[in-house]
Amino acid sequence: MSSGWVNDGNAAMLTDLYELTMLQSYFDHGMNGVAVFDLFMRRLPPGRNYLIACGLEHVLHYLETFSFSADDLSYLRSLNRFSNSFLEHLGRMRFTGDVHAVAEGTTVFPNEPIVEIVAPICEAQIVETFVINQIHLQSLAASKAIRVVTAAEGRPVIDYGLRRMHGADAGLKMARAFYIAGVNATSNVLAGKTYGIPVSGTMAHSFVQAHDSEYDAFSQFNETFPEATILVDTYDTLEGVRHVIRLARERGPAFRVGAIRLDSGDLVTTAKQSRQLLDDAGLTKVKIVASSSLDEYVIDGLLRAGAPIDGFGVGTHMGTSADSPFLDAAYKLVEYDGKPRVKLSPGKLSLPGRKQVFRQVVDGIAAEDVIGGHDEDLTGQPLLEPVMTGGRRRRPAPSLDELRAHCRESVRQLPLSLLGLKIADPAYRVEVSPGLSKLQAECKAGLR
Repeated sequence: MSSGWVNDGNAAMLTDLYELTMLQSYFDHGMNGVAVFDLFMRRLPPGRNYLIACGLEHVLHYLETFSFSADDLSYLRSLNRFSNSFLEHLGRMRFTGDVHAVAEGTTVFPNEPIVEIVAPICEAQIVETFVINQIHLQSLAASKAIRVVTAAEGRPVIDYGLRRMHGADAGLKMARAFYIAGVNATSNVLAGKTYGIPVSGTMAHSFVQAHDSEYDAFSQFNETFPEATILVDTYDTLEGVRHVIRLARERGPAFRVGAIRLDSGDLVTTAKQSRQLLDDAGLTKVKIVASSSLDEYVIDGLLRAGAPIDGFGVGTHMGTSADSPFLDAAYKLVEYDGKPRVKLSPGKLSLPGRKQVFRQVVDGIAAEDVIGGHDEDLTGQPLLEPVMTGGRRRRPAPSLDELRAHCRESVRQLPLSLLGLKIADPAYRVEVSPGLSKLQAECKAGLR
């Protein structure tokens, strides 16, 4: 039995069967003209005013390393669906196409291409599943995280979500997306090692329970980690705070505890009472961090109620994007062999041809986006940029801090009405250029 992990050696097989059956038919009939596929989100999920594009670097790495191993081909041969000549062709296949994409951390809206792939149709088709998977996962994560970060109003947010995320790949890559969106640190040690994200953590209730008394637990942990955050709500929260105060008295100038953590109960009341106890004891520099089923709505409510909370550990609800756990991601053929292509399915009408998205910015604020043809001469900031040519990246991957800064600036450009937790009215305007509208109408007429 294999380990069950996706890696560079087997990622080409992380695809849907119909991608391969289509390739067999393309191969049989000599179809391998240049195709253009757009990846976009059809609509915003409930409660969202915008999305954050994320996941591009993993897509580019996958495209650069794409190949089928001998073991992969042996398995496919065992299915008795594919010809030997096709499988030999598959063994030689590498991605040789071009990619245009919006930068990770960019705010995006429905129907705007996030990634555009231009390649021989077999190459462009076979990568569909993986490309959607990676862009969907990390865009979902970043789009949730930015709301949590915005609700925290500048207070630190720490990702605590690993243990309830949907698998190891999600746990690693969502931590990356969270950081791009502005989350300050993660409890995920592998994400810290892999991406250089700051790591942060406190203690578990089990550590306290393993000791004969809560005070003993605090004292021993503090000896090991003098500046650590102390979890105070295992038994009685306010009594836990008093144990921290006792520890401060006994340690004197050596006391350097940075914060206490509240993880249950009425966080508004408990935070206020804890703050009062700490301040009365002269521990004004000891901060209060809250966790316990937090999301952007709970954080907003806590701050509106005046809870003196200095930072937030956010887990399950951010790690699963609990209120909107998926995006309506689509990857559609928009051109083949030099001819524009369109889909006419009800509710799923697509825009034909290669494209560019032009963002109109007035006095530093985004006013509207226009989706146009890639060769149209329209005003505004073009969002799609060439990132891969001939199957190779055009430049080194930007650092996470560069992507994080770009995300911060992209969000800063949005109208304030889009940054709240309520649906903006009016919504951000996205228009289709006259030229692209005309092309779509011509395609529809030609298919009737």
